[in-house]
Amino acid sequence: MPLNQPQGYSNVDSPYGNPQYSSSQWLEKEQSRNRRSKWIVIGSLVAVLGLVAIGVGVGVTVAKNHKSTNASTSSSSNSSSVVNQTDANDPSTFELDTRLKKSFYGIAYTPEGSQLPDCGNSLDQVITDIQLLSQLTTQIRLYGADCNQSALVLEAIDRTKVDMDVWLGNYPIPTDPAPYERQRDAIIDALKTYGADHVAGITVGNEFMLNYLNANGGTVPNSDIGNAGAALLISNITDMRTQVAALNLAKTIPIGTADAGSYFNNEVLEAVDYGMSNIHAWFANVSIDQAAGWVNEFFQETNVDVANTLSNKPEMFIAETGWPTASKDVGNESNGPSIASVANLQTFLDTFVCQANTNGTKYFFFEYFDETWKDAQFGGVEGYWGLFNSNRTLKDITIPSC
Repeated sequence: MPLNQPQGYSNVDSPYGNPQYSSSQWLEKEQSRNRRSKWIVIGSLVAVLGLVAIGVGVGVTVAKNHKSTNASTSSSSNSSSVVNQTDANDPSTFELDTRLKKSFYGIAYTPEGSQLPDCGNSLDQVITDIQLLSQLTTQIRLYGADCNQSALVLEAIDRTKVDMDVWLGNYPIPTDPAPYERQRDAIIDALKTYGADHVAGITVGNEFMLNYLNANGGTVPNSDIGNAGAALLISNITDMRTQVAALNLAKTIPIGTADAGSYFNNEVLEAVDYGMSNIHAWFANVSIDQAAGWVNEFFQETNVDVANTLSNKPEMFIAETGWPTASKDVGNESNGPSIASVANLQTFLDTFVCQANTNGTKYFFFEYFDETWKDAQFGGVEGYWGLFNSNRTLKDITIPSC
């Protein structure tokens, strides 16, 4: 039976009991979606050696800039006309946008150009992003560590002097140990340079179990096939914990994992401090009027309640939730009962954000801005989940006041 509707959610009816909103149908659609986007951060592994060289070069540049106060800082200060600064040489002097409110627990973020093999991200763009994001939240989560994004984000937080913590990410691939190791080393290097003051956690794996099960003909995470994949992921989690502990940082950094809502393996959850769950009402064919309540009920029943039965009781977060505003093609502009639109994003903002805050749900809204590479690679609604357009201008929405 579904949970009782938590206090604070309004104008939403429980979708359970209607076959259209069955969990199995949501899983089928979510699997289909994630088969297309399983390489969402890792990208292609072509030219890895070349990218490592580029990453090292960028890392050296960022590290040198971190230890220097010379005029080179001004190169990142005028990166975008969407943010104004009173001092062109000081990114911390950015002017606040009255339309933005710090109402979100957290926001999902990938710096533009952080996919292999291109690595086209830049410090000036990340600084602009942090200036905007810091007006909406104090928490952001990354998906991976390729293209030096961990160091770029921490450098941007340092220069803008904002109240911001980042959940760093390592996006391993079940079939190849190299991506995990490459990203682990990048994270360790960033921690050596910047410390842990602005690091809230390190998430090892994003839909690792879902991808492993899909690749090996499995559907049940707590099964023999699932446990085989779990063993691979747990080895990465354990190694990440060991590597971070060896740094003897001033604070302990929690180590967790992220996966699709129904694909958490209990052995993995028993090996982490926290779990992050991707939950999208859109892919469950839930109407926008019911979306907020459905996300909350699914999260409570499928993730929080299960985690509380485990001996370590890992803390659970919603890693992704949101609503798309457009589709590349007409065929994907509706999920059945509702369409992808700015108006429906506004409805989801109005019915989810403040209510989740009141209920103590820790979530990362998906996502910061539209990502054009997803639109080009995957089509459908994949490139249109942002609060901001791809050019970092706010969509025609009103941020709720919480």
